[in-house]
Amino acid sequence: MSLDKKLFTLKYLPDTQSHLKPNKEDCKNCETKACTFICPAQVYEWSEEKQELIVKYENCLECGACRIACEHKSLDWEYPKGTKGVTFKQG
Repeated sequence: MSLDKKLFTLKYLPDTQSHLKPNKEDCKNCETKACTFICPAQVYEWSEEKQELIVKYENCLECGACRIACEHKSLDWEYPKGTKGVTFKQG
């Protein structure tokens, strides 16, 4: 099964506040912007126009790859509260 088909089987119940809080000043100085390509759910996008990191936390798979890949180690990452976030199904 392709990654796109597997991602389609996930259920999301996003919180009203992001559980992903990057230090946006560090993001401006980041050379690689690794989070923008390491994330399998494409949560992070760099806006050249605004010179800022856009975070679509609602799509987060909670894998933690972004915090490992962050070269500045400046991503405050927590699991979503309570029953919020992603629910994985078998199949």
